[in-house]
Amino acid sequence: MAHYAFLDENNIVTEIIVGKEETELIDNVTPEIYYGNLRQQKCVRTSYNTKAGEHFSGKEPFRKNYAGIGFTYDEQRDAFIPPKPYNSWSLNETTCLWEPPTPCPTDYPFYEWNESESKWEKH
Repeated sequence: MAHYAFLDENNIVTEIIVGKEETELIDNVTPEIYYGNLRQQKCVRTSYNTKAGEHFSGKEPFRKNYAGIGFTYDEQRDAFIPPKPYNSWSLNETTCLWEPPTPCPTDYPFYEWNESESKWEKH
């Protein structure tokens, strides 16, 4: 079982489906091409077991992160990148995840980022 993300004209993920294994051809083409042609929409495989550039089962990570609705597929990085949560956060090029200007404290169970004050607050 493999997962595939459908992209709009801006490479934003609009839907994710479960489909044929990437090694199985459908009508003599790869599943990405087959599903993309079927929907007339770009289709890119994504790995359910990949996050932050690591594979949960120790296998080769694939496209940095499992795609989600609203994620962007960056062709140059060959990565799925989640929506940017705050303007002050920056993209970690290794994980393709957004990071705050300061790390979240770990002394309390729940913190929330306050963008207007650029700091973490207990929630």
